[in-house]
Amino acid sequence: MTRAIMIQGAGSNVGKSLFVAGLARAARLRGLSVAPFKPQNMSNNAAVTADGGEIGRAQALQALAAGLDPVTDMNPVLLKPETDTGAQVIVQGRRHATLRARDYGRMKGELLPRVLESYHRLGAGRDLLIVEGAGSPAEVNLRGGDIANMGFAEAAACPVVLVGDIDRGGVIAQLVGTHAVLPDGDRALIRGFAINKFRGDVSLFDEGMEVIAARTGWAPIGVLPFFEDAWRLPAEDILDLRAGPGRDGVKIAVPKLRRIANFDDLDPLSATPGVTVEIVEPGRPLPGDAALVLIPGSKATISDLADFRAQGWDIDLKAHLRRGGRVLGLCGGYQMLGRRIADPEGIEGAPGEVEGLGLLDVDTVMSAEKRLSLTRATERESGFGVEGYEIHIGATTGPDCARAWLDLEDGRREGATSPDGLVQGSYLHGLFSSDAFRAAYLDRLGVGAAPFAHAASIETTLDALAAHIEAHLDVDRLLALAEPVPEA
Repeated sequence: MTRAIMIQGAGSNVGKSLFVAGLARAARLRGLSVAPFKPQNMSNNAAVTADGGEIGRAQALQALAAGLDPVTDMNPVLLKPETDTGAQVIVQGRRHATLRARDYGRMKGELLPRVLESYHRLGAGRDLLIVEGAGSPAEVNLRGGDIANMGFAEAAACPVVLVGDIDRGGVIAQLVGTHAVLPDGDRALIRGFAINKFRGDVSLFDEGMEVIAARTGWAPIGVLPFFEDAWRLPAEDILDLRAGPGRDGVKIAVPKLRRIANFDDLDPLSATPGVTVEIVEPGRPLPGDAALVLIPGSKATISDLADFRAQGWDIDLKAHLRRGGRVLGLCGGYQMLGRRIADPEGIEGAPGEVEGLGLLDVDTVMSAEKRLSLTRATERESGFGVEGYEIHIGATTGPDCARAWLDLEDGRREGATSPDGLVQGSYLHGLFSSDAFRAAYLDRLGVGAAPFAHAASIETTLDALAAHIEAHLDVDRLLALAEPVPEA
């Protein structure tokens, strides 16, 4: 019989995604067949699934923790922001519509049957589903038609554990305040609570736990100390990406695009000894001591290119090349490096075309068709194989494509290289997950370290996270709160 428990947060960024990943690995190590599920996510950092769709990157990490390949049912609704007020809506892995926030608010309840369909399909034959909420259930103004938090929990009859983040302060108010504003029916769905990201002597919060339990009636699951090795795991948010403590070495500069997307290419680089990945915030110049400027993917290439120029980064980039530095553009970053980006159908806004950065002799034409695929390739210079994925709209052609630097398994040649070899671009994400290729590429930048086993490091860190959770939380009590999933 499949049972389920939902982890919700008393605010955004309380650590739900990592909490669920660790709990999934702990359950798996206990011998349970477990799967992660997030009804609705909002992220431009997506993963391509084995069944040919896309889900939030956090759910892909949770799938890995559970020992599963990621599938679209793990995150049936994914919102990919394109502007401040609108987003592309992905339903069960496929583009459904592009809507303004207000319009999505009106129609999201219509997606509940699709969400429940994925939920029941994913749970079939498994022991446990661990569900992750989004944002906070205390946003009662968004309760109507909700599919992310209490709306889902009510529809699925799924009990909830509420997690608070003590690192930002006011955690008692977070939890007790949530209890106060929820309607009775939603309040009754919460069975337990936990505190996350505690620093210092955990026993100092014993009285705080008692206060929360007394005022809410919820079962205390425990206080989870800050997990210091969290930086070793793939980041869901670009703000969470950081190098290890005391890291120095060759610098890779990454301009923080306004609509940055699929920046998981940076995770293995930031985790590699001898490498510093510096995220360059708007308002700051690209650092003059960088060996590589990596322009990442974008959900809105043309508008991000305009922002790139507004920051003066185009001037910094030319200075970087004059110093002999290298430039790599991935996906949207690749498109920006060319001579021209044409959008005749108005995919990203008004139809038209814009001038690119002109560092690669290629042109890009946008189209409505999105390419989604997992693939393998061989880098021509090193001969090393890589595994990656494509997730983009548009096609790029031009003379510099004759110097493609990747051979894909389907026979296509991928990418482009400038005549001097200092500027390269590619649509293939995930290149740097390959240890041998990454070591060879970094060697060209002056990093002579031995290959770093990135995938093995993630597995080891997930095991450590599970042990951390088992050591500090009452996992038996938490799992006992899980209830059978009603039949569809």
